[in-house]
Amino acid sequence: MLPVGDGEKSGDALAMRFGDFSNKEKEQYIVVIDGGSKDSGKKLVELIKNQYGMNYVDLVISTHPDSDHTSGLRVILEEMSVGKLWMHLPWNHSDRIRDLFHDGRITDESLKERMRKAYRYAYELEQIANEKNIPIEEPFAGTSFLNGTIQVLGPTEKYYEELLVNSAKTPEQKMAGLVGSLERTFASAKSTVLSWIEETFDIETLDESGDTSSENNSSVVNLLNFDNKKFLFTGDSGIPALKKVIEYSKVYGIDISRVNWKQVPHHGSHRNISPSILDEIKTEYAFVSASKGAPKHPSYKVTNAYIRRGANVYTTEGNILNHHLNCNTRNGYGTAVPFTFQNKVQE
Repeated sequence: MLPVGDGEKSGDALAMRFGDFSNKEKEQYIVVIDGGSKDSGKKLVELIKNQYGMNYVDLVISTHPDSDHTSGLRVILEEMSVGKLWMHLPWNHSDRIRDLFHDGRITDESLKERMRKAYRYAYELEQIANEKNIPIEEPFAGTSFLNGTIQVLGPTEKYYEELLVNSAKTPEQKMAGLVGSLERTFASAKSTVLSWIEETFDIETLDESGDTSSENNSSVVNLLNFDNKKFLFTGDSGIPALKKVIEYSKVYGIDISRVNWKQVPHHGSHRNISPSILDEIKTEYAFVSASKGAPKHPSYKVTNAYIRRGANVYTTEGNILNHHLNCNTRNGYGTAVPFTFQNKVQE
């Protein structure tokens, strides 16, 4: 997990390798999940070439179209050989969601074109993939890689289209989205000086009221199940999306009640996780991608909540985090220090 961003803005850039590392001729796979900024993408390329000794990525996953997740993926697609790209293509859903808009002047083609412009970073990713003949698959619940070694747990296609209609980037929601963005900017400006409250190990202030955008809730949530270990990747998913992931997993008999490793959603924001979800999905290790100096990421309410439930919490905050099992320690890397319980948390 590479560090992304500085100050207020965080992002995600992850690479993983699994398989038989005894020699390069043995079967092993490389997966990239989000690419952060353009600079992060270049660092991912360096890591894959120098640490993994490879120039090929089996699967690239774009969890959602935010620039802090997709910009670096363009570098991966341009500079490396890629087997497959998982990404949502919102403009390809225009024919099914058009009837949900009230503006009768909107046609399938005009809506598709507007959405390509609204999701510019994602559209550019699709164009690069098409130019390089990289197959694209939309990652909805049930999509899998390597006979289920990696499986998508959310969103379902139906839920994704509901989120798409309510997205601030779609035509009828654009003005409301602009107003909401200005309100959030104003609220952020007002809260530059953080308020702090006390918290103890026995008293939890994290609650169920968190809210996030439709774009974040559309994030791909996927599970790596390899060598009897489970790794859960959550992108920027929020509480309603994660509850649907839990429901889907129970219906299809996928046990995520205890995973070995989990990505903390949306850089540790208190708006994206709740006590009930943490009680449903416990983990041994929790990794947070948060920029160095971010005042709200991670929220100490969130890190405390994971620690209460027995997790070892680690944050990037300017450093690369590396988790390994049954393979040698990487040269030049040391032992990371777990995050500690905080007696005061951001309100």
